[in-house]
Amino acid sequence: MTMPEEGTELVSPFAAPEEQDAETTLRPRRLSEFIAQHRVREQLDLLLQSAMRRGSPPEHILLSGAPGLGKTTLAMIVAAELSAGLRITSGPAIERSGDLAAVLTSLSQGDVLFIDEIHRIARPAEELLYSAMEDFRVDVIVGKGPGATAIPLDVEPFTLVGATTRSGLLTGPMRDRFGFVGHLDFYQPAELDILLHRSARILDVRLTDDGATEIAGRSRGTPRIANRLLRRVRDFAEVRADGEVNSATAQAALRVYDVDDLGLDRLDKAVLTALVKSFGGGPVGLSTLAVAVGEQPDTVEEVCEPYLVRAGLLARTPRGRVATAGAWRHLGLAPPARLPLPDTMGSGATTVPDLFRQDS
Repeated sequence: MTMPEEGTELVSPFAAPEEQDAETTLRPRRLSEFIAQHRVREQLDLLLQSAMRRGSPPEHILLSGAPGLGKTTLAMIVAAELSAGLRITSGPAIERSGDLAAVLTSLSQGDVLFIDEIHRIARPAEELLYSAMEDFRVDVIVGKGPGATAIPLDVEPFTLVGATTRSGLLTGPMRDRFGFVGHLDFYQPAELDILLHRSARILDVRLTDDGATEIAGRSRGTPRIANRLLRRVRDFAEVRADGEVNSATAQAALRVYDVDDLGLDRLDKAVLTALVKSFGGGPVGLSTLAVAVGEQPDTVEEVCEPYLVRAGLLARTPRGRVATAGAWRHLGLAPPARLPLPDTMGSGATTVPDLFRQDS
């Protein structure tokens, strides 16, 4: 739990130093610089402006959405727009209520407390957070057993910004205590195109329009991935080309980094290949599929599946994971005559076997 110095941004502690510098540089610092998410931006702008006119901290904010869409960046922007201090922690780091109490009682008036992955906060700490959010007070228990005493401590008025990738795991009482709930959607290719041109200017990369379009189309609708691919294509262009990132250079570079035209990487393609070639398209259980590709089930479920489902290549069913006709075609294979799911990626009627009719 650290307080970032003025002018810095939060980045992954596991990133290499040059990657940390790049992430820090590319993050927008004001709401006006934030690309896309127009509805959330407008709603946040109204919330912050009205709070500043009243001279009081804005209500607590919950941001949900897939990883890499800008939840952390928006939390940074909230603090910057309010000219307020920022404290940063994460749900898994708060294991005991005392950990949270120490953070809350150290806040100054008007500070912004950012809790990433807030759905993973420990239950005792979550219950302590309720009173802090509503009444700006925490009760610290001293001692154990019959002699335990609750000591009430006042907390300076603050704004909590919670971020979650799995809003369905939040408890009802927690969700109800947020005055504003914003959901971040995946970016459209045209929006990523604008973002890439902005990042290229900051990184001093010569990026053509067709080069930006090529990278945007393989970025899975996610700004973090778009910026990462831009940096890798830049490396390729500097070493094996003339330094300009155009469509041809981007295609050659992304082949080297195993990113195909749909944005699937090595693990995504391994999952599809195992599902189609080893298990005939499914259905197959998650654990079995994970063993087949040499990964943990959580990795397959949380890293690969969301995009494969969104791209219409994989489906989750009561009996297991199933490859769609689009998955077969993406691997260069002809779909079988009978598939357990409708064709979602092109022409060609398919049938639904009796076992799926029984489950419906």
